[in-house]
Amino acid sequence: MKLLSLAFAGFLAAASLASQAYAAADDFLTIQLKSGPVVVQLMPEIAPKHVAQVKKLAAEGKYNDVAFHRVIDGFMAQTGDVKFGNLTKGFDARRAGMGGSDLPNIPAEFSKVPFERGTVGMARSQDPNSANSQFFIMFAPGAFLNGQYTVIGKVVSGMENVDKIKRGAGGNGEVSDPDRMIKVTVGK
Repeated sequence: MKLLSLAFAGFLAAASLASQAYAAADDFLTIQLKSGPVVVQLMPEIAPKHVAQVKKLAAEGKYNDVAFHRVIDGFMAQTGDVKFGNLTKGFDARRAGMGGSDLPNIPAEFSKVPFERGTVGMARSQDPNSANSQFFIMFAPGAFLNGQYTVIGKVVSGMENVDKIKRGAGGNGEVSDPDRMIKVTVGK
């Protein structure tokens, strides 16, 4: 029985590598952090409108130098406020997390993909159709988010760098002197 379990685990690992190998090069997002790169495999088949918007913003350099304005230990790290969260262009700590981009909000694309460690989801207000530019990376599973927020991808390498993002204080996870996405590019 143990041998069968090991064989199945090996099969799953190979299947995961195969899915990464066959994904289009532009279905990856590379986020450069101070501790190193994070590669996210995007899921256009699950959330095509959200993925297209994130890729457009990344290709235009809009995510470069944007703060991780809300980071809650054991939960997630949130970033992507291109309006108020850019640490080199008009950063406003009081408003970081309240802005988006000049692009329109996106209708929800909920799926059955679960929120697990490394899942990347789109942030939004109470309105399910209000996602725009902000996203978050899960530190741990968050089943309570399943079917409530749009999943856009998963971290396939560099999760150890995500784990090093500076945590916020207090219940809301607001971060003073936050870490940033130094550069975000489409592709590996």
